[in-house]
Amino acid sequence: MSTEREKMLAGGLYDPFDPELVAGRERARDLCQALNATRESETAARRALLRDLFGAGGDTVWMQPPFFCDYGTNIELGERVFFNFNCVVLDVCRVRVGDFTLFGPGVQVLTPVHPMNAELRRREEYGKPIDIGADVWVGGGALILPGVTIGDRAVIGAGSVVTRDVPAGVLAAGNPCRVIREITE
Repeated sequence: MSTEREKMLAGGLYDPFDPELVAGRERARDLCQALNATRESETAARRALLRDLFGAGGDTVWMQPPFFCDYGTNIELGERVFFNFNCVVLDVCRVRVGDFTLFGPGVQVLTPVHPMNAELRRREEYGKPIDIGADVWVGGGALILPGVTIGDRAVIGAGSVVTRDVPAGVLAAGNPCRVIREITE
């Protein structure tokens, strides 16, 4: 029999009030609270918190607190990912981010999905993983919704709502986000 955590990570319906999941969220929120309270000069303390928080990439991530997430352990960052102020990553499923990707202020990466059936929604939810490639730039205030893949070198315009996959090497923007043009040298 699968645990609620295993169901959650597999994208199945799960009970978010399962004690193991509640403890995981409490752990992440405590780490985020400590991270958000650090001063710029406390680089060693900040780095240690980032290593503890993320599933991968805490060694090289460049973070401008405040930052918020659900679990942290489901976030896999490549080399030198940058999060500007006030970013939120709700990682009930895996969130993968490639090398040298940049997030503007106030970006939200959201994997949770709530069932349309109200009775079911009272008890369970599910999620869809998000994959963001390398060298992506996500403009301030963008929302990246569950199940989306963004290709390498894409640029997402500020304030965009990304509801479907974005191919590599394009500028995409709007609500809903759509490809505007290819990025050329």
